[in-house]
Amino acid sequence: MIFRDAAILQPGQKHLKRVIAEMGGKNGLIVDESADLDQAVAGVVQSAFGYSGQKCSACSRAIVIESVYDAFVSRLVEAVRSLNVGDAAKPSTQVGPVIDAKAQQRIREYIAKGKAESTVAIEMPSPEPGYFVGPVVFADVKPDDTIAQEEIFGPVLAVIKVKDFDAALEVANGTNYALTGGLYSRTPSHIDRAMAEFEVGNLYINRGITGAIVSRQPFGGFKLSGVGSKAGGPDYVLQFLEPRTITENIQRQGFAPIEGTE
Repeated sequence: MIFRDAAILQPGQKHLKRVIAEMGGKNGLIVDESADLDQAVAGVVQSAFGYSGQKCSACSRAIVIESVYDAFVSRLVEAVRSLNVGDAAKPSTQVGPVIDAKAQQRIREYIAKGKAESTVAIEMPSPEPGYFVGPVVFADVKPDDTIAQEEIFGPVLAVIKVKDFDAALEVANGTNYALTGGLYSRTPSHIDRAMAEFEVGNLYINRGITGAIVSRQPFGGFKLSGVGSKAGGPDYVLQFLEPRTITENIQRQGFAPIEGTE
């Protein structure tokens, strides 16, 4: 819609509007068999449920190698169970409300779809009143399930089991988005492959996938996640300037007397 509206010439308009957009994501975080699971669980929980999942870069898919899948899910469930959900003004709160009633309703609709497609590993209660949605983790999610393909923008995490690292990369790249991704691994070859093959604009290795810092992690993706320069990058402002090229032939073309001389 943004691109369509920008393309329409308005009365008196004598330029083409530029759109440099950072849009949605369906961000995947791979956990392989060599990962430090304590580190991975903490990173996934913070990335998925910090800011109530209302971040473009939030982790919405955890893609886990089957040899560590059960152990990871078990630890993940207990970590989520420990989260404090409630008033964002209280220092002890870790998951606050979502932005408004419309967002709350949309997220709850996705949770209902998830319950029809897969298994609820844990669903935290939602305090009342307020626009709260308790964190939800779905286990045994299939890569093409609705909750594994569509952006939810809320505290909902889909955990997907895969056979090996090849399958993990295939699943990770199997959406229309390419915004943010992550990998927990202590295998150098896996890290190298993720750097080369993981289709995301921002890739984080052995850390959470949220919290990009200007100039350190210029932010933005490709596919349906964005176009143009990254926000926070050294060339960002240049995208809004009008480039001009001036060429002058400086070979003398005859004599032009200075004004006031004979």
